[in-house]
Amino acid sequence: MARGQCVYNPCFPRYVFPGTTERAMAVLLWLVLALSGTEAGVVLKPVANLYSAPTEDADVVTQAIYGTPVTLVEKKEGWAKVTMPDEYSGWIPLGSIKVQAESERLYACCGRVAQVESLFANVYREPEVTRHQPLVTVPFETRLEVVAEPEREEGRWLQVRLPDGRPGWIQRGDITLEPRQLSIKETIELARRFLGLPYFWGGTSTFGYDCSGFMQMLYRRQGLLMPRDAAPQSRWPKLQPVPFNKLRPGDLLYFGRSPEKITHTGMYIGHGQFINATTYQHPVVQISRLKEPRWTKLLVAARRLRERPAAQAPQRAAASAK
Repeated sequence: MARGQCVYNPCFPRYVFPGTTERAMAVLLWLVLALSGTEAGVVLKPVANLYSAPTEDADVVTQAIYGTPVTLVEKKEGWAKVTMPDEYSGWIPLGSIKVQAESERLYACCGRVAQVESLFANVYREPEVTRHQPLVTVPFETRLEVVAEPEREEGRWLQVRLPDGRPGWIQRGDITLEPRQLSIKETIELARRFLGLPYFWGGTSTFGYDCSGFMQMLYRRQGLLMPRDAAPQSRWPKLQPVPFNKLRPGDLLYFGRSPEKITHTGMYIGHGQFINATTYQHPVVQISRLKEPRWTKLLVAARRLRERPAAQAPQRAAASAK
């Protein structure tokens, strides 16, 4: 993909304009926030819970990973109600985010950005793993602003700027500077990397996924931002119904008491199997069989991504330079 084009970016979930630079989009979004008087923030925790109410006694509705940009909707006694890039909202402790000044650009939304490809990655205070413990351990998909790269191609370390302004160092083997959209086959191969990771209600990271958070991540890696929860995902206009006898790898499966009461989802991977994050038998990401009585009884819908225009087919993207 040529410079000036972009793949999925959490700062611009709806705005993927070929020919428009990420810098220009950052300025546009900054202007929108400034003119509307809306405050922006960035997540400071490796993974932060968002709750249904401003108390930790409420249920977790979703999570935000390190460096995620959020829009502040309301503040209340040490809490902020925020909106995520996928338009999902919840309450988060103010200590879990940095509220950005109007003059600040949105973190990791333009320029050189490293995206974590390992399941977890340690960020250090210097380019050395033995002297001090990591500053922070961040999950898969975390985006970090790059300050300096090694002069040699085989160089091991990159210097990054953390959301709170601190410098840090991350190993090249943990990141990519050129994220790309995946094909269905590549998406299934990626999904298998997560086998055995814990299930977590509301989870959206490698610290723990729930069923719909796992599927949303897999589609995000295809350059698509679909709804957060399973039932709205099944109604997403970019998906089309599929008969159960016509399933293909990559199709999404939905389970529940009825098509109107969907409570679970997974991705079909072929041979009567699907991969999902579930609490059934073992609370982990696992491969299940559709022939199991539990899943046969609960399967109520299957969906397939509608054909994309040729211009939107998965392709490689070169990261924009500052």
